[in-house]
Amino acid sequence: MSLKALNVPSIDFVGKRTYAIIFSAMLVVLSIFTLTTNGLKLGIDFTGGTLIEVGYKQGVDLSEVRATMAEAGFNRANVQYFGSTNEILIRLEPQSISSAKLSTKIIQLLGSDVDIRRVEFVGPKVGEELTNDGGLAMLYALIGILIYVAFRFEYRFALGSISALIHDVIITLGFFSLFQFEFDLTVLAAILAVIGYSLNDTIVVFDRIRENFLSTRHVDPATIINGALNQTLSRTIMTSLTTLLVLVALFFLGGEIIHSFAMALLIGVLIGTYSSIYVASSMILAMGITKEDMLPSEKEKQEVDTRP
Repeated sequence: MSLKALNVPSIDFVGKRTYAIIFSAMLVVLSIFTLTTNGLKLGIDFTGGTLIEVGYKQGVDLSEVRATMAEAGFNRANVQYFGSTNEILIRLEPQSISSAKLSTKIIQLLGSDVDIRRVEFVGPKVGEELTNDGGLAMLYALIGILIYVAFRFEYRFALGSISALIHDVIITLGFFSLFQFEFDLTVLAAILAVIGYSLNDTIVVFDRIRENFLSTRHVDPATIINGALNQTLSRTIMTSLTTLLVLVALFFLGGEIIHSFAMALLIGVLIGTYSSIYVASSMILAMGITKEDMLPSEKEKQEVDTRP
């Protein structure tokens, strides 16, 4: 046995695919259930409204600020710390007064010693356009990936990769819906990044599956796929771990602005790594992929034979 062979693990991923499918189905059903019942807690990027960042000279109690805002009629104001206890972020629904008047009113409510750092207004129409554009961006990305993978590999690989990507996106959205974390433009950008990351992992596995199909004889597809998953396992784990290390640092040290972005990527990378091993490969095996599907067509053979 060669040294290379000794370094390759022999984990029976394919043999555990039934448990993985059940686990994935439970997560997807739970995610769809919470998305249909709770929905997403959309940020003002999508709903429209006013974002006000306020600075204090010393730490402030959020409950007191919330009570003050509620007494003034801002019952649905979202108040949270922004980086430290001296800075808070207030999100308000669309108001009928101008930003200048709203700033003056907030200062009167919170006291003259507060410092209004910024006031951002997003109109409802802009929020609606962002919602539509974000959904279209995700749809276009999935269609482009479907065409690319079908052209590079085979249609069953395309369906397998798209199944894994939809699986990853639904579970990530379900996580945000279940815990009612705010879904804003940074999270949408993270979802698109998760699609790219998960696809990259899946393509690496698919490449090895195709190589193994072409280089071996009289071996069943399940054994071929299991071998490819084990041969790419070290690469998959190392890539995921190094990416997660960066994301954990961003999550804890990156500040409030990219907190949701880092959290969405953390969930997406974990789910994407799992799906590249269990979901995509299980799909192409269930669709009956064989060695004959990997062989070049007669037309492609003739083109190769006629090349100088």
